[in-house]
Amino acid sequence: MPAELSVGRAEESDAPGVGVVAPFDFALDRELWRWAPEDVSLYLTRLPFFTTPVTVEMAVAVADRRAVRRATRDVLTPRPGVVTFACTSGSFVSGVTGEAVLTRTMCEAGAPVATTTSGALVEALHLLGVRRLAIATPYIQPVTDRLVTFLADSGVETVASEGLGLLGNIWRVGYEQVVDIVRAVDRPEADALFISCTNLPTYDIVEPLEQALGKPVITANQVTMWASLRALGRYAVGGGALLGVPLPLPVA
Repeated sequence: MPAELSVGRAEESDAPGVGVVAPFDFALDRELWRWAPEDVSLYLTRLPFFTTPVTVEMAVAVADRRAVRRATRDVLTPRPGVVTFACTSGSFVSGVTGEAVLTRTMCEAGAPVATTTSGALVEALHLLGVRRLAIATPYIQPVTDRLVTFLADSGVETVASEGLGLLGNIWRVGYEQVVDIVRAVDRPEADALFISCTNLPTYDIVEPLEQALGKPVITANQVTMWASLRALGRYAVGGGALLGVPLPLPVA
């Protein structure tokens, strides 16, 4: 007979988790987990389903305050230390004011700290000293144009932009196609590159792209997790110049 196994009581982790409010079609849960330290849990919830393709109208609908408030309350049950709105277009489509409203909505719903993908992007660009940016997106042009406006209103100039023109199934885009569009959009005057959309896979190509292009490459899921973990006093796990930005000093 096999020797008796001694099963001890698992110790509960004191590390706070990250609550994630994601669009209904978000398909890259595993990629978000890859950015997280092993002792930090992610608590994901989805916003309501609707049939609109990936247009400006869809981005506006994803950011509906009532839906975001409800999703935030749902994800608070396991007591995360921060709640993030993990959608790039939904957090930039209504401009700087719209992003601020999203953050305030999550805080009013009970989030101890709230972040958004686009708000995190602006914070990251400022900390890295980026003033001129090249952007690669999977979107149609009107959505990409909203991102350019959001960045301009945040003090960042877009020197070039390229979009794949997709109206759906963005998560099916492979690394090779992402690399191709990033190489196509890069310009010598760009201080950095941004790959937009949390449904676009990028985890394994950040460092190779930075080495090839010689400048920071920021991606939507990377910056989303970077900001969320930064709010917890933690570093994200992965590659890229952004992850080397020191954590803020604790308040005395």
